[in-house]
Amino acid sequence: MSVEALSRPLPDGAAAGTLAPVSKAAFKRATTETTATKAVLIGIALLFLALVLVLPLVAVFVEAFRKGAGEFLFALNEPDTLAAIRLTLLVAAIAVPCNLIFGVAAAWAIAKFEFKGKAFLTTLIDLPFSVSPVISGLVYVLLFGAGIVLGPWLKSHGIEILFAVPGIVLATIFVTFPFVARELIPLMQDQGTGDEEAAISLGASGWQAFWYVTLPNIKWGLLYGVLLCNARAMGEFGAVSVVSGHIRGLTNTMPLHVEILYNEYNFVAAFAVSTLLAALALVTLVLKSVLEFRYGDEIAATAKH
Repeated sequence: MSVEALSRPLPDGAAAGTLAPVSKAAFKRATTETTATKAVLIGIALLFLALVLVLPLVAVFVEAFRKGAGEFLFALNEPDTLAAIRLTLLVAAIAVPCNLIFGVAAAWAIAKFEFKGKAFLTTLIDLPFSVSPVISGLVYVLLFGAGIVLGPWLKSHGIEILFAVPGIVLATIFVTFPFVARELIPLMQDQGTGDEEAAISLGASGWQAFWYVTLPNIKWGLLYGVLLCNARAMGEFGAVSVVSGHIRGLTNTMPLHVEILYNEYNFVAAFAVSTLLAALALVTLVLKSVLEFRYGDEIAATAKH
């Protein structure tokens, strides 16, 4: 703000020590950056995105189609690749609904109720964000390994956890369960409990208040959380790598299969499978953008409620 604006005489009746009101035009001139500054900032942002996002993504697709569409389709139709795709979809189909249920329950409890251990529960939800996925996978190895009490007992009862689908699902659930809860907790806290209390005062049960009041108010945040959770579940590498055993055609998900193909110098196949994961990320981004564009007003109204 200019010195002239600050030293402008006070209107009659204004309290001593207060500043004179400044017009919107003067405020805009004082706070708006110059055209050159805007251009530099935008240029830096675009350059950074091009180097770390656009160019690597383009390189993946270019390498995948380097030998033509025929080789690309052949790589995707290999039995091991199809097995990796099916396993990835299966794991996501199990992990995402589990995290949806947990995320809604945890967010509902934390945002709508007061209880002892609430802060501790919130900290536990954030734990996968601060722990390396490899460490989380190692925890399951230590818990269900052959040298631990649970390992021999499970094996004697014919239950396979490690190097099998259950271990992959458990590791995926662990690294992805914060996404839905963390999307919903601030939204539900901002909404408060007024609507639910009004519904209950009118005779609704707790479940009716949830289904007809709480759930409609959080549907967009819930959908965002599910999209992010699904993308991470399909793309998880570290935790799954530890517990899967890398059994080709049986326990390799798409990210693990890409690593094997790349280590075998089968670059076309590796990048072909990588395009599926990249396409998943793009689809997730497009769906989020479409929802924001189509229902932007409703989303904003829900967030302000």
